[in-house]
Amino acid sequence: MESILTSVKKVLGIQEDYEHFDADIIMHINTVFATLHQLGVGPDTDFVIFDKTAVWSDFIEDKSELQMVKTYMGLKVRLIFDPPQSTSILEAYKSMCAEYEWRLNAADDDWADPVDDVSEEVTDNA
Repeated sequence: MESILTSVKKVLGIQEDYEHFDADIIMHINTVFATLHQLGVGPDTDFVIFDKTAVWSDFIEDKSELQMVKTYMGLKVRLIFDPPQSTSILEAYKSMCAEYEWRLNAADDDWADPVDDVSEEVTDNA
């Protein structure tokens, strides 16, 4: 199982055993999880990590389409923790994040529980 903290540190170019920035990175990861929660992505309750023991399957629940959450997380944390100095790269990262936000939001809507949808239709038609 892949640690959330470790995978984000890898994206940032930080060795797993270098823990000097872990508190900062964890804070930024939790900020991104709050954003994802507001977008309707992930568990129904708030999701936070405290250390490297939290793994992606705790958040994603094996939905292959939500694997883009890992890329989104890496980009967003990079923008907060270590933004690129180049304006064009910064704008490209921001644009990619906006696209992932739209796609994740749209994908989450597509995965609505069909049983709930049917029961709502029956109630609405009654």
